[in-house]
Amino acid sequence: MKHGWTYKKLGDVCEIYQPKTISSNMLVDNGKYPVYGANGIIGRYDQFNHPDKELLMTCRGATCGTINISLPYSWINGNAMVIHPLKNDIILDFLKYQLSALDLSVVITGAAQPQITRQSLSPLSISIPPIEEQKKICSLLDKLNLVIEKKKEQIAELDNLSQSLFYDMFGDPTINEKGWEVKKMGDFGSFQRGLLLQKKDFVENGCPCIHYGQLHTSFGAYTTKHLTNISQELFSKSKIAHKGDLILALTSEDVEGSCKSTAWLGDYDIAVGSDAAIFSHNQGGIYLSFYTRTRAFYNEKDKYARGFKVTHIKTSDIATFPICLPPLPLQQAFAEKVKAIEQQKELINQSIKDVQTLFDAKMDYYFGD
Repeated sequence: MKHGWTYKKLGDVCEIYQPKTISSNMLVDNGKYPVYGANGIIGRYDQFNHPDKELLMTCRGATCGTINISLPYSWINGNAMVIHPLKNDIILDFLKYQLSALDLSVVITGAAQPQITRQSLSPLSISIPPIEEQKKICSLLDKLNLVIEKKKEQIAELDNLSQSLFYDMFGDPTINEKGWEVKKMGDFGSFQRGLLLQKKDFVENGCPCIHYGQLHTSFGAYTTKHLTNISQELFSKSKIAHKGDLILALTSEDVEGSCKSTAWLGDYDIAVGSDAAIFSHNQGGIYLSFYTRTRAFYNEKDKYARGFKVTHIKTSDIATFPICLPPLPLQQAFAEKVKAIEQQKELINQSIKDVQTLFDAKMDYYFGD
């Protein structure tokens, strides 16, 4: 317990309620006021139901417990619960940081449809320092957050730089204005689909593997390191990628995610799971990985990707995709430039981790047990 801080139940110092919900067909494109749903702004409406900023907490669904602060003069729908301080002794941003630090799993009920209720939130204990101390805490945490966001913007700018570099060096493959040779993927390489690997197959120490989900969440245009391992027995039965191979996701949520790829550049072989394919070829892996991010490649995917909630694509279809093939020395020159950019990204990512560690330590100091 910190000196000068008071500790009270959330329901004693805040009004907790769910506003009236309006249906999606009531939203209008040119409405005067933003409408907040469970995960942020979902549209616009001609009326508002509160004039001030409000602290919102998603109270239903997979993102239950997500915290946000609304704009003033907006409409808040019922899936976003309002937590409104009854007095002016709590700063909204301070309350946001404090609730973000709490383990909200203890107030989430329901398995099929997770939800948070006013009754479950009200007993939560929160700390209330003097206003001036709240301001200092918010100022420090805001500054750390701002540093992290600025560094993430730098990462995004470097990503854009790499993709722009691709078009500068090779032109737009949809029109192939530089007249590069064009071949179908199956004419300069071969595909093999990975073996079924599930998360339960991962072991702490074992042989390296890549799961298709990691292509969507963890890897960029290329990687030299793996994240997970499987047993030697399972590895011996698996499909194996070698250095330079392209690994593509065959399953995704949409066409955009289809064929999400990474070039495997590690100095060792790696097992590849099902719902992913290994493309062994005689071209530059980094060049091909960036090519899969072009509009020309998307247009080909769009012809063959099938599925409603989950999209699948066959390796036999991918093998028919035409690819522009510049000379290998030019592909390699591009790869070297990309690697230099990636080195800069690694430095920034490490800096982000350092600032995040400091932020987490401050959050634990102010709001930990």
